[in-house]
Amino acid sequence: MKPEAIAILSIFIGFIVLEIIFSRFFSQKNQTRDDAIVEVVGTLMLTLITQPLIIFGGFTVASLLAPNSAGLLENWHFLGVFALFLIFDDMTQYWWHRVSHMVPWLYKLHRPHHNANYLSIRVVYRNNIFYYFLMPGLWFSGALIYLGGAWVYAIYLVIKMTVIFGAHSDIRWDAPLYKIKWLSPIMWLVERTISTPATHSAHHGKHASDGITHYKGNFGNLLFFWDVLFGTAKITRRYPDEMGVENLPDTTAAEQLIWPLVNVTPMPVASPTAEPKA
Repeated sequence: MKPEAIAILSIFIGFIVLEIIFSRFFSQKNQTRDDAIVEVVGTLMLTLITQPLIIFGGFTVASLLAPNSAGLLENWHFLGVFALFLIFDDMTQYWWHRVSHMVPWLYKLHRPHHNANYLSIRVVYRNNIFYYFLMPGLWFSGALIYLGGAWVYAIYLVIKMTVIFGAHSDIRWDAPLYKIKWLSPIMWLVERTISTPATHSAHHGKHASDGITHYKGNFGNLLFFWDVLFGTAKITRRYPDEMGVENLPDTTAAEQLIWPLVNVTPMPVASPTAEPKA
């Protein structure tokens, strides 16, 4: 196993242990048997099959389109290559996430992520398996690896997944820091730079009327800065009391994982709330 994979797995397990000790990892609010099925299958499918396959696919496509460009980035400064991953992986993921809340058939692929009535490390990889196959950032990452960005990607991915794990976990690491007065300027910068439990839980909130939930915004994964830049940010430093989506029809684990191969509920006419102004 590669060092970056060991690091990411260790951090993932670390959050699981913290939730077991301090939270409700095994008994989340209103959880169902289908929740566990979707989370286990979705996590294993992405980490063991989908992501490696798409990274390889992006690598292969790039080698066919630019056969003489292998290793082109090897002499670039680390920060330059890192910036390319931020743009071609993280920024494209922001737009993919945002569009998935606007286009009905894409929302069917992303809905499993919001179908849970809780926020936890358990839901990080909870999506329809085809959602990741279509994600542009994974294909671009494979291409950048072909161009010589492999070792930078390893570092980038550890940083990105640490932020994503922390933003989804119900271990709210940012909450005590908001209470320290002298840290306020630093936290002001942090919450506008990376995704935090407060900003991301707002995206997972269930009731738009609670003054916190921002279901059609706060799309950022590693960088919350994309939300700030493109006008979809909402920062309250508060957390919704309930997670999920209002008025969603019931579905099954099979539909969540492999729609359109299994189709139980009708195609949504539109997402639950209006698209924000950019």
